[in-house]
Amino acid sequence: MLKSLSRAVGAAVRISTITTSTTSRALPLTSPALRAPSSAAVRPFTRSLWMMNNSGASSGYRPKLFSSKSLGPAGSCGCGSLHTEGDKAFGDFLSDEIKEERKIQKSKTLPKMSGGWELEMNGAEVKLVRSVSGEKIIVTFNVNNSIPPSFEEEAEQGQQQQKGEEEDIVSTPNFVVEVTKQEAAKHSLVFDCHFPEDEVSHGEGEEESDIFSIREVSFQPEGDSDWKETSYTLNTDSLDWALYDHLMDFLADRGVDNTFADELMQLSTAVEHQEYIKFLEDLGSFVKCK
Repeated sequence: MLKSLSRAVGAAVRISTITTSTTSRALPLTSPALRAPSSAAVRPFTRSLWMMNNSGASSGYRPKLFSSKSLGPAGSCGCGSLHTEGDKAFGDFLSDEIKEERKIQKSKTLPKMSGGWELEMNGAEVKLVRSVSGEKIIVTFNVNNSIPPSFEEEAEQGQQQQKGEEEDIVSTPNFVVEVTKQEAAKHSLVFDCHFPEDEVSHGEGEEESDIFSIREVSFQPEGDSDWKETSYTLNTDSLDWALYDHLMDFLADRGVDNTFADELMQLSTAVEHQEYIKFLEDLGSFVKCK
């Protein structure tokens, strides 16, 4: 009963927080931060240049790394490309940034997922696969835009810097769960899940609330990477709490529960940091023409 009441409150919170989904939702993008999980491997916040504006990465805002004064060309190397003093300063900055990110990188190996999940990676896209009693469960997510803006006001930012406080970066991506039965292989039951912005509080003696939520549920063609709008989609923002409770239990019985969600955040955080360092290295090579 306590578990159902907690999820009933969670359903009410979802009504005010869930936003309209985009046309293609195989791998949803931005997701607001829940909190730094107690067991998650997090790293200090170092991307101040990208987060000085509270619009965040998803707004399209791109801050200027240097002053707007034009810098004269420094010449050209054997590659035939243009090289300016600005390029040199940019390259030096990137070299320093890469060194700092490597220092705070917890481990070069990715954390393991418990429960027998097999990991498949394709750049920023991650897939977890598990087979249980004739069913195949696939969880996919993308680390792009999974880091929410951490500073909402410049005043707060200044106060934190004065106190020497460091923000932790935690990746909280939307993720899709696809359940396929062998006897009904033509269609899969697909859950579009996310980490809500605010965790539902619970009092002493109450069971801990779910740290992730189901946004939408639909039957989709098995193995299809795109969400078909022709298939009926059940939105959970106004769903009966009892039905929602059964849907969450359905996922938990297949290994997608709070423990899984917490480990997914750890994995996503590590993958995002790994891809960020690789991007800086590629960017530095491009600027320096190496």
